[in-house]
Amino acid sequence: MTKSFPRASGILMHPTSLPGEFGIGDLGPEAFRFVDFLVEAGQRYWQILPLGPTGFGDSPYQCFSAFAGNNLLISPEKLIEDGLVSAADIADHPEFTEHKVDFQSVQNWKTQLLPKAYAGFHHTTSVDLRGKFETFCRENEYWLDEYALFRSIKTTQNERPWYEWPDPLKLRYGSTLREMSEELFDEIQAHKFYQFLFFRQWHSLKAYANQNGVRIIGDIPIFVALDSADVWCDQGKFKLNTDGSAEVVAGVPPDYFSKTGQLWGNPIYDWDAMRRDGYAWWISRFRNTFETVDIVRVDHFRGFAASWEVPGKDETAENGRWVDVPGKELFFALKAALGDLPVIAEDLGVITPDVEELRDGFGFPGMRILQFAFGGDAKNHDLPHNYVRNCVAYTGTHDNDTTVGWFLSQAGAGSTRDAGEITREHDYCLKYLNSDGSEIHWDFIRGVWSSVADTSITPMPDLLGLGTEGRMNLPATTSGNWQWRMDKDAITDEITSRLKELTVTYGRKM
Repeated sequence: MTKSFPRASGILMHPTSLPGEFGIGDLGPEAFRFVDFLVEAGQRYWQILPLGPTGFGDSPYQCFSAFAGNNLLISPEKLIEDGLVSAADIADHPEFTEHKVDFQSVQNWKTQLLPKAYAGFHHTTSVDLRGKFETFCRENEYWLDEYALFRSIKTTQNERPWYEWPDPLKLRYGSTLREMSEELFDEIQAHKFYQFLFFRQWHSLKAYANQNGVRIIGDIPIFVALDSADVWCDQGKFKLNTDGSAEVVAGVPPDYFSKTGQLWGNPIYDWDAMRRDGYAWWISRFRNTFETVDIVRVDHFRGFAASWEVPGKDETAENGRWVDVPGKELFFALKAALGDLPVIAEDLGVITPDVEELRDGFGFPGMRILQFAFGGDAKNHDLPHNYVRNCVAYTGTHDNDTTVGWFLSQAGAGSTRDAGEITREHDYCLKYLNSDGSEIHWDFIRGVWSSVADTSITPMPDLLGLGTEGRMNLPATTSGNWQWRMDKDAITDEITSRLKELTVTYGRKM
C-alpha cells in the first residue's frame, strides 16, 4: 500500500466549514480557494467527512443515503454560472451567522432556491446540460431511483421516518410504490436533478484538486442510518423487527468520551444476508465512493471484525455484546471486484488482535492520534516514537477537542478524564514535545509532521490555533455539533508559509 501513500501531509476540513455568505460552506469559489491554499502550503491531501444528505442531528454519519450527496452543499454561485438561477434569486438570502452553520435556516432557504434551479433547467436551451442530466440518471439509477422515491414519499409523510409510514409504504407493496412513482413523478425528477447538481459541482471541484496534485480523502461510515433509503430498500439485509424498528443497534462500550458508552442507534447488518449475494451492496457502495474521492477512510474499522450490538430499546450502550463480523471475507470480495483498495482504517477504540490482523492482512494504514498519546507511559502507541511508516498520524480528529481546547481542558468537559489525569497528561505532553505550551498547536503539528508516519493530517481548527469553539463534534451528544465554520480571513500568509516550511523540512511536500 506504500505506493498509494507516499510521504505527504494534509488538512482535515469538511466543506460545510468553509467560509461564505450563504450560511454553510459549499462547493463554490471558497472551496476552490481552499485547494489553492493547500497547493501553496505544499499539502497533498484534503480530508473530508461523509458527503451524504444529513438527517438526525445534522450528522454526516447519519445520512438519508450512503450514495447520495448533500443538497445543502450545492453552491448558489455555480447555479448562476449554469444559468439556472439569477443573481436576484440569491441576493435576498437571509442574514446567516458567519461562524457556525444554522442547518435549519440553510435548509429552509435552499428548499426554496433549488426548485427555482429545477424550473430554470426546464427553460434552459443548453443541450449539453440536458444530455449530462440524462446520462447521470442512467449511470446512477442503481441507487438514484430509489433514493428520489424515498425522499419524495418522505415529504408526503411530513418527513416521518419510513418505519412510521403506513404498511403499504413501509413494507414496499409493489402496487403502492408504482402508484406513488406515477403520482410523485415531478418531485422524483426534481430530487434526481438536485443530485445531478451536487455531483456536477463536486466532480468539478475534485478535478481541480486532482489537476493541482491534491487528493481527496473521503469517509465511509461503517453503519447507515435506520431512517435511510438504504435500509428502507433492503430491509432484509438488516437486523430489524417486523415493524421496521431495529432489533439491535450499533454503538461502542464505555470509553474515553462517555462512561455509559456511545449509543449510535444505527441498525446492524444481517451479514448472512449480505453474504448470499456476494456482498453486492457493499461493492456498489465502495465503488460509488471511489468514484467520488481518491482515498477512503473506513470509519469504525474494528466493526468489520466484531460489532457492539445493543438491544434496540436500551437507552445506553452499556449492555451490548461483541458479535463477530466476516470482515476478511468482505474485503476479499471488495478487492476481487474493485482491485487495489486505497483505504485508511480508522482503528481507534477497543482494538483486539483480530482487528490488527484484518488491517495488516490487507496492508491498510491505521491511525495514530497525538492527543491520545500522553495518558500512559513511553510505550503508548500514539506517541510519535512508536509510529510505524504505514499509518496516518493526526494531531486530533473531528471527534476530538481542538489541540488548544484539549490543552486547556477541565475535568468532566469533553472526556471522562479527572483533574489528576489531565494534569499528568499536560506535564508529560510539555516534556515530550519540549514545549512551553505557548504554541501548543504548532508543537503538535511538528510532532506528527516530523514522525516516521507516511501520512500526517491536522484538522483546520488546529492549524488556526482555535480553542474549543473550533470543535466539530462531541461524541455521545446529539445537538450542537458539526457547526464550526472558518473565518473568511483566517488563513494568513504567515500560517501558509509556516506550514509549508514544516512540510518541506520533514520531507512531506508534494
